Amino acid sequence: MRKKFAGDAESGVILRAFRDTLPVMTGYVVLGIGFGILLSSKGYGAIWALLMGLMIYSGTMQFVAIDLIAGSATLASAAITALMVGARHLFYGISMLKRYEKSGFMKPYLIYALTDETYSLVCNSECNSDGDLKYCFFVSLLDQVYWVTGSVIGAILGAVLEFDARGIDFALTALFITICTEQWLNESNHVSALTGFAASVLCLIIFGSENFLIPSMILITIALFALKGKISHE
Repeated sequence: MRKKFAGDAESGVILRAFRDTLPVMTGYVVLGIGFGILLSSKGYGAIWALLMGLMIYSGTMQFVAIDLIAGSATLASAAITALMVGARHLFYGISMLKRYEKSGFMKPYLIYALTDETYSLVCNSECNSDGDLKYCFFVSLLDQVYWVTGSVIGAILGAVLEFDARGIDFALTALFITICTEQWLNESNHVSALTGFAASVLCLIIFGSENFLIPSMILITIALFALKGKISHE
């Protein structure tokens, strides 16, 4: 009976994770198909799409990597590019240290699979219990499955059909806007969201669209630390 109860509880966690990741699935599959098509257009097939989705698993970096691979970039330039593109994940990881401290064997994968959209979803979970940590794990796993599936499908389609993929990368932006809107509607305290928005706009004006990301993340981190008491008590 206890085993059945445990199995039912885990099934419930998986179902909840699947339900919550449906918007991500829509965006990741579509964007993954776009990535696969572009990758195929450079002469790299489904195996490349599969391996990149499993080992790199970064939408932005994978799109950048297409040109790096096709242009025979050096290992050093690829490493520096990857560091700059993924720098924001340093802040994601720092904010999840407390949440993931008791995740045990799941921790390495939870850290590895922390994409923008996954981060947005797992932030809604307190991760104080085994069930919450399993929820975070399945959200992370499902999101990667969606991305890899879309990438492989796109690479296969790109090898046999001709596509005009212009504008398809906007799917990720639309997905992120959808998730942010849902979080806004589900929260009564909007201090953190407004702080992030204000800091991003300010850095965009000062540093421009090409260089605002890292300064805005630093400014947001400082501001959230300063407002920590206000956020936690409202």
